[in-house]
Amino acid sequence: MNRRLASIGRSVLSVATRAAAFGRRRMVAFGDLWQRSLQFRVTTSTLALSSAVVFVLGVVLQNQIVERLVQTKERAAITQLQVAVRTAESELVGDAGQDDALRNRLSNALKALTSSSVATPNIDSSAAAGAFEPVLVAGDPGDTDGKLIHAGPVEDVPAGLRNYAENNQVALQYHTQGSTYLVAGAPVTTATRPIQLYLLFPMTTEQNTVATVQNTLLVGSAFLLVLLAVITNMVTRQVVLPVRRAAAAAEGFADGDLDRRLDVTGEDDLAKLAVSYNEMAASIQEQIRRLEEFGALQRRFTSDVSHELRTPLTTVRMAADVLYASREQFPSGLARSSELLVDELDRFESLLRDLLEISRLDAGVEELAAESADLRPVVHRAVEQVRVIAGTTGSPIVLELPDEEVTAEFDNRRVERILRNLLANAVDHGEGRPVRLRLAADEHAVAISVRDYGVGLRPGEAELVFNRFWRADPSRNRRTGGTGLGLAISHEDARLHGGWLEAWGEPGQGSCFRLTLPRAVGDTLEHSPIPLPPDPPPAESARQSSQSDGDGEVDRTRAGEDPVAGEEEVR
Repeated sequence: MNRRLASIGRSVLSVATRAAAFGRRRMVAFGDLWQRSLQFRVTTSTLALSSAVVFVLGVVLQNQIVERLVQTKERAAITQLQVAVRTAESELVGDAGQDDALRNRLSNALKALTSSSVATPNIDSSAAAGAFEPVLVAGDPGDTDGKLIHAGPVEDVPAGLRNYAENNQVALQYHTQGSTYLVAGAPVTTATRPIQLYLLFPMTTEQNTVATVQNTLLVGSAFLLVLLAVITNMVTRQVVLPVRRAAAAAEGFADGDLDRRLDVTGEDDLAKLAVSYNEMAASIQEQIRRLEEFGALQRRFTSDVSHELRTPLTTVRMAADVLYASREQFPSGLARSSELLVDELDRFESLLRDLLEISRLDAGVEELAAESADLRPVVHRAVEQVRVIAGTTGSPIVLELPDEEVTAEFDNRRVERILRNLLANAVDHGEGRPVRLRLAADEHAVAISVRDYGVGLRPGEAELVFNRFWRADPSRNRRTGGTGLGLAISHEDARLHGGWLEAWGEPGQGSCFRLTLPRAVGDTLEHSPIPLPPDPPPAESARQSSQSDGDGEVDRTRAGEDPVAGEEEVR
């Protein structure tokens, strides 16, 4: 028995849980629809307010009808009671007799009251009061029910009303005994003992009238609410549809459909909105066309100038190489000038290469030569290319590479260029402190972070570092002789892979650049395996614990055990 009760309890609990879950889902769906649809909000609000108004009006109207019916019934009942009292007095005039004789006279008087000639002396009052059933009772107030002499259903007369009639008062009372009656009572004056007359008016007609009124109000209210909902929906739709069309046109315009316009119908406010939108769209389209032409002109100018400069630059390079090769034969001042000329030509060639690369990226003609490979050799090649710069500035490069292969689909040349630019930037701004490069991967993405502990970035500069020719401190000389386009090109290279290149920095805490690439070209990135902002920097002693022999080789020896497993320090 207990097991059966427990099973029933579990079933009830399961049903209740499912019902609650269904209710929550319905509430969530209703909330979403309420937030998204203006038409639904207006229609629902109008329907709710209309329901409240219709309910109040229905209650007031019903109360008025019921009150009027009751007042009419009571007035007619009193009029009918007065006529019946006079009729009963005429029938019972004189000595009423005792017991059987009195009972016979009451019965005769009752028949006179119920006859049509007596019951309808006043057609209007009789029609308003309706049919009735008379009761005649003879007795004193102190008599018990057993001594009463009566004619008619005296048990349907309430005791409270009999007290009023026996005290020579006219009274009305509603009484329900199976059916509802309006009972009117009054004393009948005779020569002998007191007699009371009661008229029982059935309320069936009035109850049917009230029921009909209630049903009519309910049906009418429901029909009215449905009609209001339809009308509100239609009226709201006339306003919402143009707004939706305007929103769709704006979305299409934002997606690149610059020829999208709104249809103008009529001369109302919505038509004025459509005209204003079309004028705005035309103005924006013209501005965009001008900017595109200006941008194309700028890109073409940059590309043409870069190409045109290559020929004279080649000639100047050949002459500079001849001078540089013969610098030992020149005076010291002229020899130094030849060295400066070669250095600046190297910088100029780098700037031309970057400008040509930027122009190709802007033109959208660059293609991604992606292939599946291990990222670790690319990291080592990038580190090797900045080894001399790192040794000059005294910034060791600490590598955190996993022992197993980290494979992904990427363009070797572009990723190596990104890492080279990030490492050179970190060494240039690292103030001689270590630079940490970390490689990590998960199932969907690979990430490489380059962290320095130098001057850092001020608030808001993390979004500006990828702008072309932007410098955090214009008065600060570059140690590496960069062109100012490296990070901008790196950002575009990351975008071509479908990846992210992000920056973080704080003044005095250094900066961190994180490159995140999908494992397969075309996949969408959702997260990065390396956090940004990065983890707190290790202790200074741990960063400075490793030493190198100064010949550029990787030194894996550390005082004691490795502070970070998988790290390599390059000097």
